[in-house]
Amino acid sequence: MATGQKLMRAIRVFEFGGPEVLKLQSDVAVPIPKDHQVLIKVEACGVNPVDTYIRSGTHSVKPLLPYTPGFDVAGIIEAVGESISAFKKGDRVFTTRTISGGYAEYALAADHTVYTLPEKLDLKQGAAIGIPYFTAYRALLHSACVKPGESVLVHGASGGVGIAACQIARAYGLKVLGTASTEEGQKIVLENGAHKVFNHKEANYIDKIKKSVVVGSRGPVEINPRDTMTKESSIKGVTLFSSTKEEFQQFAAALQAGMEIGWLKPVIGPQYLLEKAAQVHENIIHSSGATEKMILLLK
Repeated sequence: MATGQKLMRAIRVFEFGGPEVLKLQSDVAVPIPKDHQVLIKVEACGVNPVDTYIRSGTHSVKPLLPYTPGFDVAGIIEAVGESISAFKKGDRVFTTRTISGGYAEYALAADHTVYTLPEKLDLKQGAAIGIPYFTAYRALLHSACVKPGESVLVHGASGGVGIAACQIARAYGLKVLGTASTEEGQKIVLENGAHKVFNHKEANYIDKIKKSVVVGSRGPVEINPRDTMTKESSIKGVTLFSSTKEEFQQFAAALQAGMEIGWLKPVIGPQYLLEKAAQVHENIIHSSGATEKMILLLK
C-alpha cells in the first residue's frame, strides 16, 4: 500500500456463505477514479435480496474474492476521473451499480451508472431507487409492455420493488392490485398507488384476483402449462442487468421525471449502521412481513 493512502471502513467478503461472512474492515484503501469513473462519499446504501444471493455463492454472478457488496448507493461526489463533464465534486447522486461495492464509506462507479438526485429526495431515499425502481420499470414497461387501463397484480407489494412497481403502475394509468401479509404492509401498499390490497396469507385470496404480474422471485412456482394455453397467457423473466446502456438511460429519464413530478417517492424502512450488515442480510430474507426498503447508513 502506498504511503499516505487514504483508508476507509468497508464490508468485505472473503468466502461465500451465510451472513456471518460479511466482515467489517477499517483499513480498506479508498479507490481512485480513473477515466469515466467517479468516487462517491456514501451516505446510504440500499440492501437488496440479490446481495444475499451473491454473498451465498448461489447466484449466477460470482465476484472475485474478496469483494464488497452493494449496488445502490446515494451520496456526494468526492472526485471524478478524466473525461467527466456531467458530474463534479459536491454533486448529490445515486447509482444503479458500483465498481468497488456500496457497503463502504466510499464507492467507485462508472459514470453511466450514476444519476443526479433531485433535491426533492433525501439521500436515504436516493439509496432506495437503483435496483428496485429500475427493475420494476423494466418489468412493467419494457418486458410486460403494460398499457393504461390494464390491471396489474404486485405480489409482495410492501417491499422495495413492490412499492416501486405500485407507484410506477399507478402513474402509468393501470389498475393496481397489491398483496401484503400484515395490516401495516397493506396500509403502505394502498398509500403507494394500489387501488386494492389483498392478504396473501389468506387461503382464498387468489379467488379474489383476476389478473397478475409477478415482479421478483425467491423460490420455485408450480405452473400447469395447460392453463397458459387456454388463457393465452405469457410468462416473462426479468433481469435488470440484461439492460443495455441505452435502456438504462431510457429508464432513468422516465424515473427522474417521476422524481421531479412527485410520484416516485421511495419509502424507507429499517435502517442499519454499516457494522450491522450481517443482521440486515438475515432480516431481508427471513423477517416475516418485512416492509419498505432496508438501507445501510454510513454515518
